[in-house]
Amino acid sequence: MMGPKEKKERALGVRLGLKGDRALSPKSAAVRKPYRPGVHGPNGRTKALSEFGLQLREKSKFKIAYGLNGANLKKIFTKAQATKGATGAKMLEIIERRIDNVIFQLGWTPSRGAARQLVVHGHIFVNKKKVRSPGYQVRVGEIISVNPASDKKVAFAGRKEFLKQYEAPAWLRLDPEKPEGEVLAIPGDLNPPYEINLLVDSFSK
Repeated sequence: MMGPKEKKERALGVRLGLKGDRALSPKSAAVRKPYRPGVHGPNGRTKALSEFGLQLREKSKFKIAYGLNGANLKKIFTKAQATKGATGAKMLEIIERRIDNVIFQLGWTPSRGAARQLVVHGHIFVNKKKVRSPGYQVRVGEIISVNPASDKKVAFAGRKEFLKQYEAPAWLRLDPEKPEGEVLAIPGDLNPPYEINLLVDSFSK
Protein backbone atom coordinates (compact mmCIF):
# COMPACT_ATOMS: atom_id res chain seq x y z
CA MET A 1 0.00 0.00 0.00
CA MET A 2 1.26 3.47 -0.86
CA GLY A 3 2.31 5.34 2.25
CA PRO A 4 1.33 8.92 3.15
CA LYS A 5 4.94 10.08 2.74
CA GLU A 6 4.99 9.06 -0.91
CA LYS A 7 1.60 10.66 -1.44
CA LYS A 8 2.96 13.93 -0.07
CA GLU A 9 5.88 13.77 -2.50
CA ARG A 10 3.53 13.23 -5.42
CA ALA A 11 1.31 16.10 -4.29
CA LEU A 12 4.30 18.45 -4.17
CA GLY A 13 5.69 17.16 -7.46
CA VAL A 14 9.22 16.54 -6.19
CA ARG A 15 11.17 13.62 -4.73
CA LEU A 16 12.23 14.35 -1.18
CA GLY A 17 13.72 10.95 -0.27
CA LEU A 18 11.23 10.40 2.54
CA LYS A 19 11.13 6.63 2.04
CA GLY A 20 14.90 6.21 1.84
CA ASP A 21 16.18 3.61 -0.60
CA ARG A 22 12.66 2.79 -1.74
CA ALA A 23 12.46 6.25 -3.35
CA LEU A 24 15.06 5.14 -5.90
CA SER A 25 13.49 1.77 -6.66
CA PRO A 26 10.79 0.77 -9.19
CA LYS A 27 8.44 0.35 -6.20
CA SER A 28 8.48 4.09 -5.61
CA ALA A 29 5.08 5.73 -6.02
CA ALA A 30 6.74 8.56 -7.96
CA VAL A 31 7.89 5.98 -10.54
CA ARG A 32 4.67 3.98 -10.67
CA LYS A 33 2.37 7.00 -10.62
CA PRO A 34 4.27 10.06 -11.92
CA TYR A 35 1.35 12.43 -11.46
CA ARG A 36 -0.36 14.21 -8.59
CA PRO A 37 -2.80 12.18 -6.45
CA GLY A 38 -6.51 12.73 -6.96
CA VAL A 39 -9.62 11.24 -8.49
CA HIS A 40 -8.76 12.53 -11.95
CA GLY A 41 -5.55 10.50 -12.19
CA PRO A 42 -2.88 11.27 -14.80
CA ASN A 43 -5.31 13.38 -16.88
CA GLY A 44 -6.09 15.84 -14.12
CA ARG A 45 -5.28 19.48 -14.76
CA THR A 46 -2.74 21.32 -12.63
CA LYS A 47 -4.02 24.66 -11.42
CA ALA A 48 -1.59 27.57 -11.60
CA LEU A 49 -0.53 28.64 -8.11
CA SER A 50 -0.62 32.19 -6.79
CA GLU A 51 2.46 33.72 -5.19
CA PHE A 52 1.08 32.73 -1.78
CA GLY A 53 0.44 29.21 -3.07
CA LEU A 54 4.01 28.89 -4.32
CA GLN A 55 5.35 30.06 -0.97
CA LEU A 56 3.12 27.60 0.86
CA ARG A 57 4.29 24.74 -1.37
CA GLU A 58 7.96 25.49 -0.77
CA LYS A 59 7.35 25.75 2.97
CA SER A 60 5.69 22.33 2.84
CA LYS A 61 8.70 20.87 1.02
CA PHE A 62 11.08 22.05 3.73
CA LYS A 63 8.83 20.91 6.57
CA ILE A 64 8.33 17.46 5.08
CA ALA A 65 11.89 16.85 3.82
CA TYR A 66 13.68 17.96 6.99
CA GLY A 67 11.04 16.96 9.54
CA LEU A 68 10.51 20.54 10.70
CA ASN A 69 7.35 22.33 11.76
CA GLY A 70 6.36 25.92 11.19
CA ALA A 71 7.78 27.06 14.53
CA ASN A 72 11.14 25.41 13.73
CA LEU A 73 11.34 27.16 10.36
CA LYS A 74 10.35 30.52 11.85
CA LYS A 75 13.09 30.17 14.47
CA ILE A 76 15.65 29.31 11.79
CA PHE A 77 14.52 32.28 9.68
CA THR A 78 14.86 34.66 12.65
CA LYS A 79 18.35 33.36 13.41
CA ALA A 80 19.42 33.63 9.75
CA GLN A 81 17.99 37.13 9.40
CA ALA A 82 20.04 38.31 12.36
CA THR A 83 23.34 37.34 10.69
CA LYS A 84 25.29 38.95 7.87
CA GLY A 85 24.78 37.75 4.32
CA ALA A 86 21.82 36.43 2.34
CA THR A 87 19.08 35.17 4.62
CA GLY A 88 18.16 32.29 2.31
CA ALA A 89 21.71 30.95 2.11
CA LYS A 90 22.07 31.22 5.87
CA MET A 91 18.81 29.34 6.41
CA LEU A 92 20.07 26.51 4.22
CA GLU A 93 23.35 26.42 6.12
CA ILE A 94 21.57 26.20 9.49
CA ILE A 95 19.27 23.44 8.25
CA GLU A 96 22.14 21.46 6.71
CA ARG A 97 24.19 21.71 9.91
CA ARG A 98 21.50 19.94 11.94
CA ILE A 99 22.95 16.70 13.29
CA ASP A 100 20.07 14.60 11.89
CA ASN A 101 20.78 15.97 8.40
CA VAL A 102 24.54 15.36 8.83
CA ILE A 103 23.94 11.71 9.69
CA PHE A 104 21.77 11.37 6.60
CA GLN A 105 24.38 13.11 4.46
CA LEU A 106 27.04 10.73 5.80
CA GLY A 107 24.96 7.87 4.40
CA TRP A 108 24.40 6.18 7.73
CA THR A 109 20.63 6.12 7.26
CA PRO A 110 18.37 6.00 4.18
CA SER A 111 16.34 9.03 5.32
CA ARG A 112 16.47 12.03 7.64
CA GLY A 113 13.58 10.57 9.61
CA ALA A 114 15.64 7.47 10.40
CA ALA A 115 18.60 9.68 11.32
CA ARG A 116 16.43 11.68 13.70
CA GLN A 117 15.43 8.47 15.50
CA LEU A 118 19.09 7.51 15.97
CA VAL A 119 19.81 10.84 17.63
CA VAL A 120 16.75 10.80 19.90
CA HIS A 121 17.51 7.25 21.02
CA GLY A 122 21.08 8.12 22.05
CA HIS A 123 22.97 6.28 19.31
CA ILE A 124 25.02 9.27 18.12
CA PHE A 125 28.10 10.92 19.66
CA VAL A 126 29.66 14.28 18.81
CA ASN A 127 33.25 14.57 20.04
CA LYS A 128 32.61 11.40 22.08
CA LYS A 129 29.65 12.95 23.89
CA LYS A 130 26.09 11.74 23.41
CA VAL A 131 23.79 14.14 21.56
CA ARG A 132 20.02 13.67 21.73
CA SER A 133 18.79 16.84 20.03
CA PRO A 134 18.17 16.40 16.25
CA GLY A 135 18.58 20.17 15.85
CA TYR A 136 22.11 20.24 17.30
CA GLN A 137 24.29 22.47 15.07
CA VAL A 138 27.57 20.80 14.14
CA ARG A 139 30.75 22.88 14.00
CA VAL A 140 33.86 22.64 11.85
CA GLY A 141 36.27 20.08 13.28
CA GLU A 142 33.67 18.12 15.23
CA ILE A 143 33.75 14.33 15.00
CA ILE A 144 30.47 12.45 14.63
CA SER A 145 30.48 8.80 15.62
CA VAL A 146 28.26 5.93 16.63
CA ASN A 147 27.75 5.04 20.26
CA PRO A 148 30.05 2.00 20.68
CA ALA A 149 27.27 0.20 22.54
CA SER A 150 24.96 0.72 19.53
CA ASP A 151 27.22 -0.19 16.61
CA LYS A 152 25.91 -3.72 16.15
CA LYS A 153 22.30 -2.98 17.13
CA VAL A 154 20.98 -0.14 15.01
CA ALA A 155 19.86 0.02 11.41
CA PHE A 156 23.02 1.51 9.92
CA ALA A 157 25.03 -1.57 10.91
CA GLY A 158 23.69 -3.16 7.73
CA ARG A 159 24.80 -0.20 5.56
CA LYS A 160 28.55 -0.77 5.80
CA GLU A 161 28.78 -2.24 2.31
CA PHE A 162 26.79 0.69 0.96
CA LEU A 163 29.11 3.16 2.71
CA LYS A 164 32.17 1.71 0.95
CA GLN A 165 30.73 3.00 -2.34
CA TYR A 166 29.13 6.16 -0.97
CA GLU A 167 30.61 9.62 -1.45
CA ALA A 168 29.67 12.16 1.21
CA PRO A 169 29.31 15.89 0.44
CA ALA A 170 32.60 17.80 0.17
CA TRP A 171 32.08 19.56 3.50
CA LEU A 172 32.05 16.22 5.35
CA ARG A 173 34.67 13.47 5.72
CA LEU A 174 33.40 9.91 5.98
CA ASP A 175 35.32 6.95 7.37
CA PRO A 176 33.07 4.01 6.39
CA GLU A 177 35.00 1.46 8.42
CA LYS A 178 34.34 2.86 11.90
CA PRO A 179 31.82 4.50 10.96
CA GLU A 180 32.89 8.05 11.73
CA GLY A 181 32.48 11.45 10.16
CA GLU A 182 34.12 14.85 10.50
CA VAL A 183 32.83 18.32 9.68
CA LEU A 184 35.45 19.79 7.36
CA ALA A 185 33.75 23.07 6.51
CA ILE A 186 30.58 25.09 6.76
CA PRO A 187 28.21 23.76 4.05
CA GLY A 188 28.10 26.04 1.01
CA ASP A 189 27.18 26.03 -2.69
CA LEU A 190 24.10 24.00 -1.80
CA ASN A 191 21.67 23.22 -4.59
CA PRO A 192 18.59 21.60 -3.02
CA PRO A 193 15.35 21.00 -4.96
CA TYR A 194 13.72 23.90 -3.15
CA GLU A 195 13.19 27.62 -3.78
CA ILE A 196 14.66 29.01 -0.58
CA ASN A 197 13.81 32.61 -1.56
CA LEU A 198 10.11 31.75 -1.60
CA LEU A 199 10.46 30.44 1.94
CA VAL A 200 12.22 33.65 2.98
CA ASP A 201 9.48 35.74 1.36
CA SER A 202 6.79 33.82 3.25
CA PHE A 203 8.37 34.81 6.59
CA SER A 204 9.27 38.35 5.60
CA LYS A 205 5.69 39.60 5.44
